[in-house]
Amino acid sequence: MATTAAHPIGGAVARVHSALDDVAEVPVWSMSQEATAQTLVEIARAEARLVEVRSQLLSHAETVAVAETNASPSVAVWHSNATRSTKRESFRQVRLAAGLSRYDVVREALGRGEMVAEQASVICTALDELPDDLDPSVLEQATKALVAFAEVHDAKGLRVLGRRILEVVAPQVAEAWEAEQLDREEREAEKSAVFRMREDGHGRIKGSFTVPLLVGQMLERALLAFAAPKHQIATREAQEEQSEAPVPARRPTAQRLGAAFVELVERLDPHELPKAGGVNATVVVTMTLDSLKDGLAAATLDTGDRISAATARRLACEAGVVPVVLGGGSQPLDVGRARRYFTPAQRVAMGIRDGGCTARGCDAPPAMCHAYHDDPWSCHGHTDLARGRLLCPYHHRRIHDPEYEADVGGDNQVSFHRRT
Repeated sequence: MATTAAHPIGGAVARVHSALDDVAEVPVWSMSQEATAQTLVEIARAEARLVEVRSQLLSHAETVAVAETNASPSVAVWHSNATRSTKRESFRQVRLAAGLSRYDVVREALGRGEMVAEQASVICTALDELPDDLDPSVLEQATKALVAFAEVHDAKGLRVLGRRILEVVAPQVAEAWEAEQLDREEREAEKSAVFRMREDGHGRIKGSFTVPLLVGQMLERALLAFAAPKHQIATREAQEEQSEAPVPARRPTAQRLGAAFVELVERLDPHELPKAGGVNATVVVTMTLDSLKDGLAAATLDTGDRISAATARRLACEAGVVPVVLGGGSQPLDVGRARRYFTPAQRVAMGIRDGGCTARGCDAPPAMCHAYHDDPWSCHGHTDLARGRLLCPYHHRRIHDPEYEADVGGDNQVSFHRRT
């Protein structure tokens, strides 16, 4: 890129382009391991120094009204259009420039390449959040301390340290300030709590939520309990036997937590939930007697939505569902049944007897399992210990899956085979 500029900064940028032009076609295969590593570090330092120069220019652009060159409403919008950056990115760069203009120590460290832009942005944000009436000398100490921390901590670590920096430089005011800050944040978090759900028309419901920090961490801990590695690894051998290619036992975190969330909701005991309209918060599943036994006809939820017969038969074992069985003329034959669920004592006895999931090759512990009727409740089976067994959620789904058949061996282990 050829650039002619009288100002030294413009000339320096032109020389950077010229130097990069010189190596644009040079292959990297001959660089040693040490040289490659060192050059990558130096590139990061060079990028940081360029960010500091850019920040100075963005601040100066406000002074010389660069946005007026094309009638943009702000420097950020002008920058977005001129550089083809997203507006979000351009506004982020302008905010960083404003922060660096307030904190010279941070700007100088960035200009020396001693930290990256992400670290500088976090530090400026942390300093902006300190009390407005903070003594200037304390603010200076906090700034220098965070710059020093940047030598060994990344942006994530600096974000945590930034929230606690007053404990380091001014413990006499830190406690009161933190109490005030936390109280304000918690009150705002409670007001902003939202939960949204919507159907996508393909058998799924999508949603999003915003909850206070503590509630979010409580939910995360509950999900992690269901997504424990041992629980997820439990079915590896069975899965490998049932498919041509091995199925990885450890799925990506988002998928593991998604499966855990499904299991958490299915395990909610409606008797422990508030009542609405005089009944527990249960889902009512309506199906025909033939479908409940082994048919294929879909079942209907009390919301009007439809689910497969296999899923309905599986849910008939769960405490959060009330099955309504219809006979001829759509007349209800059975709405629930006394002692449909195994008692806590029976569950304990099952855990001692089975030792966990009874699917062959699965080592899911008793706490991770459902209690299953060998003589299905849907076929008027009884809730007897001798005719019950433990199955993990994965194998509980498979035993109700019409694509598989299950056989109980003499050792009380269940083997699954895909139907052909």
